Amino acid sequence: MPTYRYTAMDPAGKVIAGRLEADSLELVRGRLAELRYHILNLRESGAAGGEIAGLLGRFQRVKLRDLVMFSRQFATMIDAGLSVVKCLDILQQQCRNPKLAEVVGAVKHDVAGGASLTDALAKHPRVFSSLYINMVRSAETGGILDQVLDRLATFLEKEQEVRGKIKSAMTYPAVVLFFSVLMLMGLIFFVLPKFKVIFETMNLKLPTATRVLLGISDVGRQYWFVVLAVMVGLFIVYRLYARTPRGALAIDWMKLRMPVFGDLVMKSSVSRFARTFGTLITSGVPVLRALDIVADTSGNRVLSDTIGRARASIKEGEKISAPLFSSRVFPVMVTQMIAVGEETGRLDQMLLKVSDFYDKEVDATLKSLTSLIEPVMIVGLGCIVALIAISVISPIYELVGSIG
Repeated sequence: MPTYRYTAMDPAGKVIAGRLEADSLELVRGRLAELRYHILNLRESGAAGGEIAGLLGRFQRVKLRDLVMFSRQFATMIDAGLSVVKCLDILQQQCRNPKLAEVVGAVKHDVAGGASLTDALAKHPRVFSSLYINMVRSAETGGILDQVLDRLATFLEKEQEVRGKIKSAMTYPAVVLFFSVLMLMGLIFFVLPKFKVIFETMNLKLPTATRVLLGISDVGRQYWFVVLAVMVGLFIVYRLYARTPRGALAIDWMKLRMPVFGDLVMKSSVSRFARTFGTLITSGVPVLRALDIVADTSGNRVLSDTIGRARASIKEGEKISAPLFSSRVFPVMVTQMIAVGEETGRLDQMLLKVSDFYDKEVDATLKSLTSLIEPVMIVGLGCIVALIAISVISPIYELVGSIG
């Protein structure tokens, strides 16, 4: 889609410059006219550059930090008294992410045409989640758009922070594991074959461990394509199984029951549940609708199904804490704090306290995990290398002993 650069004067008499993507020059003129801009200069950007930028923007994702900046700036401008269309126009010009700039431009066009902000955002579900859209809907109804946008920015910042901590904590072990696998492959496929030639030349009687390692090396070198095909096939089968309801449920149960890592998955999932639920209720979203959104965004099928059953029970008149407690999925402390929140009429505040508590628990678990994983990986790698070394050296040692 071509990109057009324009210089125009807004209704307040201020000269502004910006870019718009549209199928034709006439569409750009129409959009600027809808905003009551007086066009001073309008031209198409370089065709090749526009095509490349459009292609790259189409595949570029909108990251959490982009949405955080968008929401925070949007809230500030609304609080300052600017109209929604004017805010969106400024945000479109300031967006560094081409994909988000394109989406904001489309939202601005819809709002300028008479659509509500909620309806305009709902046309872009890949960028704005159901949580985002429903919070904006409640904000428009209650006339507190600036407060809710600021709350959304805080929510997304926390989400980004938790994800970043988990990612950074797992980066070092992943890098060590990657290079360890490379080193082992080098030993098995390149070093061992050279020793095999030496052993065959000397006609040595090899120990069982040495024969097994040499057999693995031979199979890997001669039938590498079969090994690769099997690995790819297993990965495809796993992905297909994970897409089925039964498979997704089984895999998510395994994640929660994994040694060491299961505790981290549970704590991060509970933190996300409490933060999302609390933020939605604080913003005025009805409890049943909030539970729908929380179930959709939980990231774990076990928790999602539990929340869905809780919603059905609540619809029949039960309290929120009762079905969550009977499920035995959520920690007892969580259900107790939710029960206290229901009794005192401060459920939203109690949920946010639960979220803050489990955020700290996630931090502590990550620190203990990283301190545990490093020595375990080093010891494990050392044992494997030692096994290979002993398997290679022992026949040579026996040969030297027999000669002596």
